[in-house]
Amino acid sequence: MNPFLPLQIVLSILGIIVVVAILRSVRIVPAKTVLVVERLGKYAKSLNAGFHVLVPFLDRVAYSHNLKEQAVDVPTQPCFTWDNVKVDVDGVLYYRVVDPRKASYGITDYEYATIQLAQTTMRSVIGKLELDKTFEERDTINAAIVRDVDAAGAEWGVQVTRYEIQNINVPAEILQAMEAQLRAEREKRAQIARSLGEMESKINYSVGEMEESVNRSEGEKEKWINEAEGKASEIRALATATATSLRLVAEALDVDGGEDALSLQLAEQYVGELRELARKGTRVVLPLDLHDVNGVIDSVRRLLGRK
Repeated sequence: MNPFLPLQIVLSILGIIVVVAILRSVRIVPAKTVLVVERLGKYAKSLNAGFHVLVPFLDRVAYSHNLKEQAVDVPTQPCFTWDNVKVDVDGVLYYRVVDPRKASYGITDYEYATIQLAQTTMRSVIGKLELDKTFEERDTINAAIVRDVDAAGAEWGVQVTRYEIQNINVPAEILQAMEAQLRAEREKRAQIARSLGEMESKINYSVGEMEESVNRSEGEKEKWINEAEGKASEIRALATATATSLRLVAEALDVDGGEDALSLQLAEQYVGELRELARKGTRVVLPLDLHDVNGVIDSVRRLLGRK
């Protein structure tokens, strides 16, 4: 029996242990991953992506963190609005680890803590809003949750990037009341739209009638002006012709035989007028002696200033 056999076995075991320790000290860290290394139970360093060698038997990897942005479901939770209506709300929280050391030693479970803080913040924010506002101000609720959770997560090495509400569930009777209110609002808006349309139609019709009346009055005004100008022109022409004829008559009276010609013309006109008056059923009162033609002519001559 070989007396050195037990020693060889011990050395072989020690060699295997050393080799395994050396192999375990070699670490290849993937991208977007950080390893937190402790030396003798105390934080030593953080290993980023790449090739690294640890000190055997002294260093160990205590924590591993994924630096990618992660999405976690925030479970459904009951919330009470400002007007005491119970609603069930759930959502999705997005975050990422920015400080591996704080994420390792700042809190036991940063993901659980972040979810719980998001739930409590959601209850607080919704409790300040009326039921209708919870549907209208989702962006405001999301922004408030991100702000408060991110402020607390900074101590845990976690950055909250955004929060999105998925569902807001209300009781059936409240939902029916909201639907009735929405129908009433839609009918109200429809009636207002119809009344505005009718009002605009009446206004347009009255404006059209007014413009038509103005145009018609302008046309009549132009017509009256044109007729007045035409009558004025006619009167001027008639007056001019009358003045010319009278002047010619006056000149003709100064010529030899002019008075005789005037007397003859007056006699002819006199006889013609008598013929017109001599109609059956006509009764006329004249200041002159119709049988005395010469007397009529003398009267006309006296009017003309002739003797």
